[in-house]
Amino acid sequence: MTGRPTRRRVTRSRVALCVAVLVAAGGVTSVAAFAGGGDSGGGTATGLPPGTTKVTAQTLRDTRTEDGRLGYGPAHTVTSQTKGTLTKLPDSGDEITRGRELYEVDGDPVVLMYGSKPAYRPLRVGTEGSDVKRFEANLAALGYDGFTVDDEYTGSTAEAVQRWQDDIGVEETGVVEPGRVAFASGPVRVETVQASPGEPTAPGRKVLDHTGTAKAVTVELDTADQRLAKKGAAVEVTLPENETVTAEIDEVTTVIEPGQQGEDPATKVEVTIWLDSGKAKKAAAKYALASVDVTFTAGTRENVLTVPVSALVALREGGFGVEVVRGATSSYVPVDTGLFADGKVEISGQGVAAGTVVGVPK
Repeated sequence: MTGRPTRRRVTRSRVALCVAVLVAAGGVTSVAAFAGGGDSGGGTATGLPPGTTKVTAQTLRDTRTEDGRLGYGPAHTVTSQTKGTLTKLPDSGDEITRGRELYEVDGDPVVLMYGSKPAYRPLRVGTEGSDVKRFEANLAALGYDGFTVDDEYTGSTAEAVQRWQDDIGVEETGVVEPGRVAFASGPVRVETVQASPGEPTAPGRKVLDHTGTAKAVTVELDTADQRLAKKGAAVEVTLPENETVTAEIDEVTTVIEPGQQGEDPATKVEVTIWLDSGKAKKAAAKYALASVDVTFTAGTRENVLTVPVSALVALREGGFGVEVVRGATSSYVPVDTGLFADGKVEISGQGVAAGTVVGVPK
């Protein structure tokens, strides 16, 4: 035994296939310690490789392009909080802003306000909490004054509420019932209406679905690809006429899709990307609903040494190496591998540098 490292009985194409499987699974390959002889830790090959390429220093990006839907983002359902008869409903596509009527029950409006949480109790003199502050902030934004925006509902707040109730045409009680307002994060666009005027309603009854008014792209990923979906990460969106805009991931949520015909429910990762930059808004304005391509970048390595994945050689002692060619001879050099992307792999190790010639299959 000479102790000289040799190739396993594995072709380069099979090595590439094994590496591709690891990459598809989101794994990172690391090389085991090389136990060979020679000054560089490698051994002499029995012949020159059929082809060669050079080790390149470059920025490597692990990207994936997925199908997306351009629209107005996820839809949210508005449910009634009061009992009565629906007397007026908006139309699909209507846009409604703060202080405007969302729908009507028994001839009285249910008014849209902005906030992240729904109303859940009556607000009256003596009530304290963040919901008081949220409602008072809306009241102030609509131009009502004479009270302090804080977490305490005072007599001054009640007086402002009475003025607001007079303006919207309801009884001036100074008390805000939870069924009188509906909260959303901002202006809404009515997506679908789930009831008709004249129908009875009750707490919990679905009335309508709404989205935001800004354009957004929604992408549905398998849970295995969740590594692509990092809030705040940059993405590239290609619109129908091949115009490309950059944006950021705004929301990442897990959704359960019910199974069909006896199948088990499927868990998906829903990614929302709001097109809120000036360029993105302008580019998307001419489309209502459309299919788009979204390119995610799962990882980036700047100024690293790379070779084609097919240059990797499985070593007898374990791990991977490359066949370094110097003139009329070549030797195997063990390498550590990093990021895999676009058919290339990041490598490092003694005996490899930018410009080093390595073997590849033809």
